[in-house]
Amino acid sequence: MNGNQPFFRSLWTLPNLLTCFRFVAAPGLLAFAWFGHDRAFMGLLALVFLSDVLDGFAARLTGQVTEFGATLDSFADLLTYMTIAVCSFWLWPDLVMREWLYVLMIVGSCIAPPAAGMIKFGRLTSYHTWLVKVAAVVVGVSLFILFLGGIVWPLRIAAFVSLTAALEEITITLLLPSPESNVRSLWNVLQKRQS
Repeated sequence: MNGNQPFFRSLWTLPNLLTCFRFVAAPGLLAFAWFGHDRAFMGLLALVFLSDVLDGFAARLTGQVTEFGATLDSFADLLTYMTIAVCSFWLWPDLVMREWLYVLMIVGSCIAPPAAGMIKFGRLTSYHTWLVKVAAVVVGVSLFILFLGGIVWPLRIAAFVSLTAALEEITITLLLPSPESNVRSLWNVLQKRQS
């Protein structure tokens, strides 16, 4: 029992609790989508995206940036984006099928970098690059514009931003000799290799 205490102590920090909200919210998102409650789904999704933004800020402000928190956040991100993909198909199947290429690009951009990390390091990577943060914001905003207003071009732009962010993360994985957390950019990795 005492061996689990550090785990539980590290879990009960404000940043990690904000991250855990996404794990708790995933079944709610799925339920709202399954029963066709699109407005409730969008409301909960807004809270999910807000918690994703706030957990990193809270970690930096409270000095609680940890390897555990970074890994937990990466798992939450993966769960969130896979949940969004399923829910979007349930709620707006015609729209998702019409934009299938861009949806596939975004989903692939979420799956490919962790898969590369699993292949090379045997574990999920948790880089949290600046480009991934930009991609998350662009995807989040584009989803709200698409699902609430029916405008598709922001999603198409978001797909290319996501793809670029994924390629950067895969390149980082290929260059790093061992896994690292919170790698800000490919540029940072290249600078370290030169010094």
